[in-house]
Amino acid sequence: MTAITIDGVTRSFTDVPAVDKVSIAIRDGEFFTLLGPSGCGKTTLLRMVAGFCELDRGRILLGEQRIDTLPPHKRNTGMVFQNYAIFPNLTAGDNVAYGLRARKVASDKIRDLVARALKLVQLPDYADRWPHQLSGGQLQRVAIARALVIEPHVLLLDEPLSNLDAKLRVEMRGEIRRLQKQLGITVLYVTHDQEEALAVSDRIAVMRAGRIEQIAAPRAIYEQPETPFVASFLGTTNLLNGIVQRRDGDLAEIAAGGALMRATGTQGKPGDAVVMSLRPEALRLLAPGETVPAGWAALSGTLGDVEYLGPVTRFSVVLGDAALLQLMALAPPSGSGAVTVAYDPRRVVVMGAPP
Repeated sequence: MTAITIDGVTRSFTDVPAVDKVSIAIRDGEFFTLLGPSGCGKTTLLRMVAGFCELDRGRILLGEQRIDTLPPHKRNTGMVFQNYAIFPNLTAGDNVAYGLRARKVASDKIRDLVARALKLVQLPDYADRWPHQLSGGQLQRVAIARALVIEPHVLLLDEPLSNLDAKLRVEMRGEIRRLQKQLGITVLYVTHDQEEALAVSDRIAVMRAGRIEQIAAPRAIYEQPETPFVASFLGTTNLLNGIVQRRDGDLAEIAAGGALMRATGTQGKPGDAVVMSLRPEALRLLAPGETVPAGWAALSGTLGDVEYLGPVTRFSVVLGDAALLQLMALAPPSGSGAVTVAYDPRRVVVMGAPP
């Protein structure tokens, strides 16, 4: 196992910073994910670790060894690409063996290593198959086997599941996580899929415009976002602008949504502009005559659009200042017109307003 240290790394293209002074310490044996929208710099950062993109400034270390000055083949990293990069003129076994032959490993040892790698990805009998005879999921497994067969210190994966259908993506992300735990290998994983990142990662770095917005465990990223961007990018949330009116210990009263809302936490003092994040699942539409749960607070509004999605129903409530709240429930709301929405102040995340 090998830790990865990314120290003050910068890379620009035509004077536009793709990666801007990024520093990350990835632990031995950690499954670490770079998450963000297209163009945020996550793939560029991964390619710098792999050696396919040069640094303008900063340094990268695997363990105690600085590697950003080494060519890719001397970094002992295994790379899995978005498009698999499988050679169509080679069998599955020969594709897996490619890196071993480039390292001039003995032929008898290559056979054993390829067989072990294919067994590891649950394709033990596929060595003689041609790429056109394999499904998308099987091609991805061959690509992973090829990356693992060289016994890399670090496994790098660039959007490895984006070309698979939804059901297969879920299956393959479980396989990748199983392999990582089984081998104890350090993984640096790139994706724009929030659910995927939450499902497989030990920690996530959310990137935006070449910079890190937040690094934390999946649950902390989702439940305790540090910026409005992180809150809105990870799942669905309601962002309400407000002004802190008063504070009593860790309980704040904030003017927002045409009402005086309550939230717990230490962010913001009276007079400060803040942004509040309320996840749809943290809100509850009260039935007529139903009382507000103890310790909760309530907002009044008007029922808006309703979307029936099968397992859940998504609907909106228009608040007094015309702000929209998005909610989710197992059953569609009954009736229309004026409604009351209850919320737990402990689940309201208060963040500083962007400058």
